[in-house]
Amino acid sequence: MRKTITTTALVLTAALLTGCGGNPDDPKPAAKPSSKPSDSAKGDGPVSHQVTLEVQGAGSALVYYNLDTNKGEQVTLPWKKTATITFTTEAEKKVGTVVSVVPGSVQAADGTLKAAPCVITVDGKKVADNKSANDKDPASTMCKYALK
Repeated sequence: MRKTITTTALVLTAALLTGCGGNPDDPKPAAKPSSKPSDSAKGDGPVSHQVTLEVQGAGSALVYYNLDTNKGEQVTLPWKKTATITFTTEAEKKVGTVVSVVPGSVQAADGTLKAAPCVITVDGKKVADNKSANDKDPASTMCKYALK
């Protein structure tokens, strides 16, 4: 049993050294050129989007947002934050990122607290808000958008 284990260990060690280029003095084979053109050869450069988060209303509120950073801050309403989001790799372009804003509460006309209205704009076009179907009250507490 001991001989079998020792022999197996020696064979595995020899195989690993041979397969991993056990001799550092041997020249390495030249890398084969990729048959797939690189991103720069295709002319695909970075993709940028100007993203604006807005929270409407009056007074002050605590706002949490995910834009160029994740942050929460006490702000005076109306509030606006704009950033340019740039995707440089194919993976970033394919997967994208989520931008979001969670507005704080503001006092409604009836005295109750409700989520402040929020809007997300990408490249000048409104892509998300938290208005309900009747366009009077915020339907939820956050606005989010999957940016690609």
